[in-house]
Amino acid sequence: MSVFLNGEFMPMEEAKVPVLDRGFIFGDGIYELVPVYSRAPFRLEGHLARMERSLSEVRIANPYSRAEWTAIIEQMIEKHPFDDQAVYWQVTRGVAKRDHSFPKGTAPTVFMMSNPLVNPSKEVIENGAKAVTAEDFRWHRCDLKTISLIGNCMLRQLSFEEGAIETLLLREGKLTEASASNAYIVKDGVIATPPKDNHILPGITLDVVFDIVARAKLPIEVHEITEAELRGADEVWVTSSSKEIVAVVDLDGRPVGSGKPGPVFRKAWQLYQDFKDEVMRSRKQAQAA
Repeated sequence: MSVFLNGEFMPMEEAKVPVLDRGFIFGDGIYELVPVYSRAPFRLEGHLARMERSLSEVRIANPYSRAEWTAIIEQMIEKHPFDDQAVYWQVTRGVAKRDHSFPKGTAPTVFMMSNPLVNPSKEVIENGAKAVTAEDFRWHRCDLKTISLIGNCMLRQLSFEEGAIETLLLREGKLTEASASNAYIVKDGVIATPPKDNHILPGITLDVVFDIVARAKLPIEVHEITEAELRGADEVWVTSSSKEIVAVVDLDGRPVGSGKPGPVFRKAWQLYQDFKDEVMRSRKQAQAA
C-alpha cells in the first residue's frame, strides 16, 4: 500500500514518524477523511474547508494550498486499484521537544493513506442496527476534527462490546451526536437533528442528507432533542461518510418504534442511493460518455 508522508509517496512499511512528533506525544493534530466514488473524491471542497477551519482553530499552519491538497489526494487515489476509497489524512504540529506550549518554527507532519470504502451490509440496511447511549464526556470542541480521539474511542467501545453499531451521546439530557456519526430522530414523519455547535462535528454527510431530503420535500428540522424525545422517537438514524444512512432499531435493548427500519428511513436511504449514482459517480459517467 502506498502512503504519503511529508511530501513523498512511499510503501506503508517505509513510512516513519519521529517519536517526538506532537501527534504521537500529545494527539496534537487534525484529520480528515473524504469518501471516493468511482475514483472521484466527493465534496472535496467541503472537506478541505473543514480541514482549514480545524487547522486555524488549533493554530497549525496549513502546509499546502487547496490546489496542492487536491493534487496529492488525486495522486493517492490513482495509486490504489479500488474505485471506491476512503482517503484519510492528518496534519500534526510536527516534531519538537516535549513541552505543552506550541513550539516555534516547527514544520507540520502530513500523513495520508487510502483504504477501500466499506459501506453497511445489505442485512444492516434491511434489518437496522443496535445502538447504546452514554453520557457525552468529551471535551467542549467536538466541532474540530482533531486526532485526540480517546473519548470517542472509549464511547465507541461501549457499543462494540454490545454488538451495536454506535453509541448515541447525551450531554445534560440532550442528544449531541454519536461516537463517530451524526444522529437524527423521526417523529410523526418529521426528521430532526440537533443544531451544530461546539459539541457536534459538522458532518459533510449530514449536509448531504439534509439537502436531499429537503429537495424531496420531506420535513426536516434542526432543534435540540431531549433524551425523552430520543427514546420516544418513531425512527432513529446515524450517518457518516462510511455508514451513509443507517437505521437504529434497538436502543439500549429496547425497540425503536416498530423495531424495524421505518418508512422515512427507507425513503431517505433510497434518495441517498439515487444521489450517489447520479452525482457522486458523475465523473465516471462523464468519462464513459
